[in-house]
Amino acid sequence: MKIKKQKNFANGSVYCLELEDGKLIEATDTFLPYYTKDAIGRKQNMLDSSDLGSRSERWMVGVSVMSGCPVRCKFCATGQMQGYRNLTADEIVEQVMFVINKNAESPFNSKEFKINYTRMGEPFLNIDNVKEAIRRISAIYPDTHHYVSTIGIKDADFSWIKGNITLQVSLHSLDGSHRNWLIPYKNKMSIAELGKIRTQSNLKTTLNMTLVNESDFCIDTIKHHFDKDKFFIKLSPINPNATSDKNHLGKGVVDGVNLV
Repeated sequence: MKIKKQKNFANGSVYCLELEDGKLIEATDTFLPYYTKDAIGRKQNMLDSSDLGSRSERWMVGVSVMSGCPVRCKFCATGQMQGYRNLTADEIVEQVMFVINKNAESPFNSKEFKINYTRMGEPFLNIDNVKEAIRRISAIYPDTHHYVSTIGIKDADFSWIKGNITLQVSLHSLDGSHRNWLIPYKNKMSIAELGKIRTQSNLKTTLNMTLVNESDFCIDTIKHHFDKDKFFIKLSPINPNATSDKNHLGKGVVDGVNLV
């Protein structure tokens, strides 16, 4: 695994990494103030000041579970890649160790050490390797928070989402037809089916909505399908890229940028 490209930010870095077979993946190394963990209590996830915190507060590592992705969301840059391959558990764990080894800090000294399975790929289409990677990482760093993002694959088993493992669902639109266009993968759960997901996580399931149009959000539909005691809504901006530009999605509804 070697660095092909690297982009640095005030609160971390994003890496394009090349695997032994030449396939490319993306991994991120970021940090934030600890208070941002309480997005539910604060009812927002914006920074209170220009202080970006440190890895001793919230240290987050974003990993890929595939090289490429078959889902092809209309605003995801991964859609530019030809083909895809599932990563092995070794390759997923190696991304985490790569980031740790790039820094002098130790995850043991962080108030929260979090692995986001949110970069390239759909975790539930590579579920055995993802679960094995989580098992291995947790054996080394027992308090790790694992954050697994999915579009909601049909017949997926969520019974293992418990304790320090949290689920995020890519909802994006409450209009079924528009959601199907934004997320063109056919074998996914309907909005009504997503609302029936239950986990044993310490935290609520996140509903991630990268809003393209204002009509994609409907509070009545949210209330009808999603129990507020089980789900948390996260509104995300579009990070413009060649794929989103090709699909004329602009900057979306949310005026802001993701800190990686």
